[in-house]
Amino acid sequence: MLSKEEAEHVLATAEQIYSAAIVAETINQMAVKITRELAEQYPLVLCVMGGAVVFTGHLLPLLEFPLNFDYLHVTRYNNTTQGGQIRWKVAPRENLAGRVVLVLDDLLDEGITLAAIQKKVMACGAKAFYSAVLADKDIGQPKPFHADFVGLTLPNRYVFGFGMDVQGAWRNLPAIYAIKK
Repeated sequence: MLSKEEAEHVLATAEQIYSAAIVAETINQMAVKITRELAEQYPLVLCVMGGAVVFTGHLLPLLEFPLNFDYLHVTRYNNTTQGGQIRWKVAPRENLAGRVVLVLDDLLDEGITLAAIQKKVMACGAKAFYSAVLADKDIGQPKPFHADFVGLTLPNRYVFGFGMDVQGAWRNLPAIYAIKK
């Protein structure tokens, strides 16, 4: 975890990738697409904690259909800047059998975490699996998972803000930043 001074230095030296206005407009556009696709499905929406909480909090009020809501918590980062082994903190708790499930996540990086979530959700008997990510990182290689709804494309750099953290800090920023190389 970063100290207050280290966190302030990270932000002061970072590059803004997307402004708060662009992020907000992107979420509005995603809500229209998700509503068009899932309005008749009565889905269970699962937020991937903790990164997707900001994205979820902005998106849910824009979805114009009934839904159920819960969360799951799986991590590969553990307050570091390098992904490791998948660790389930909270598995899906809701009965998923026969349900249409929409998983909301902040970032599709290598695709490993969302692939594992999809496998777990489908193994629990879900009828269908959809995913929406605020951002998809262009890593320059194939991924084992592709989201159904994608907001922004990010460069292959360490990013933070709008739910994404840098060593535990700055999830609360309204814009998206990248650490300078």
